Amino acid sequence: MKTTLLTNVTVKDICEGFVYNEYENKGLFGWSGKLVIQPEYQRNYIYAESKKDAPVVDSILKGYPLGLIYFVKVAEDKYEVLDGQQRITSFGRFYNNKLAIIDQHNMQQYFSGLAEDLRNKFLNTKLTIYICEGTESEIKEWFKTINIAGVPLNDQELLNAIHSGPFVTLAKQTFSNSRNSNIQKWAAFISGSVNRQDFLKTALLWISKGNIDSYMSAHRFDTNIDELKAYFDSVIEWADSLFSTIRKEMRGLNWGQFYEKFHETPYNIKELNKLVDELYEDPYVTSKRGIYEYVLGGKTDSRLLNIRVFDEKIKQTVYKKQTEYAKKNNTSNCPLCSLTDDANNKRIYRIGEMEADHVSAWSKGGETSIENCQMLCKTHNRIKGNS
Repeated sequence: MKTTLLTNVTVKDICEGFVYNEYENKGLFGWSGKLVIQPEYQRNYIYAESKKDAPVVDSILKGYPLGLIYFVKVAEDKYEVLDGQQRITSFGRFYNNKLAIIDQHNMQQYFSGLAEDLRNKFLNTKLTIYICEGTESEIKEWFKTINIAGVPLNDQELLNAIHSGPFVTLAKQTFSNSRNSNIQKWAAFISGSVNRQDFLKTALLWISKGNIDSYMSAHRFDTNIDELKAYFDSVIEWADSLFSTIRKEMRGLNWGQFYEKFHETPYNIKELNKLVDELYEDPYVTSKRGIYEYVLGGKTDSRLLNIRVFDEKIKQTVYKKQTEYAKKNNTSNCPLCSLTDDANNKRIYRIGEMEADHVSAWSKGGETSIENCQMLCKTHNRIKGNS
């Protein structure tokens, strides 16, 4: 890959013809139309939400180095930002009075309100820019490694870069657009940031069954995202139709996996929601997030609920009581071993060889209390737990 160093391009040069898309939150063009600021392999503009935009401007005004910037030459006198779009978008927004800084008097200052000497200092600051020329694979490999701006690319941002094309462009317009009116509804089921590609990653995770890279590679040059959007909408609508109350624990669950396993199961919606409400009120259920898979799966795996276990004091008390009884009656202190005809029917287990068990199962209303506790040998407890 060939590189050429430029040291005479100023902030003013780059800001000439700067265009920022407020709807998509990204810089589009600069340098009098010669520069594409956010090509599709680039991540969304995130400096505003992470409060790193104003410090870029402050650094320029204080004369601090802004760091290396890389452009890709795509045609004669036409370039794309390879690294530096966050910084360029930040100072471009300031130049266009879309961003304010806080001055030494703790007052907001826009570019138009700066003293003339500070405006000139800002505009005449020279940038250190490398112009890169190479094949697509060389450029993208370089893009993956430079990451100079201080906010590392996450996995999905890297995949967007590797598989850039019409599919990624369309997918980002839908799933990476914070102004999309559906975001609020989707956010009930998806956690993370739109701008950091978490919603797009979730949509791709669901439809690809976890193999996002292969799916994006296969669809890279598709001119529509109909399949992705239809599947995503199906999952969201299915989940939304089942539960009458949206709770914070629903966010970030693998609804795509739940959809694959359970969407053909007929549910009594009223009874389903009643059960969810009861489980939320149950003090023994310590994993509220596990409630949804538990009820969708027919209440078969109580491990999902992380039922509160018996404390050490209860276990010690019950063990002592059972052991005293066993020794007095020449039998095992494991109630189930005492019923067998093998060598363990009179065995006295140490407490470390036993586990606490609900006499009346929690799933059938049994409480996690001393009255409902028995100590079983590990073998019998695990057999009982799997039955």
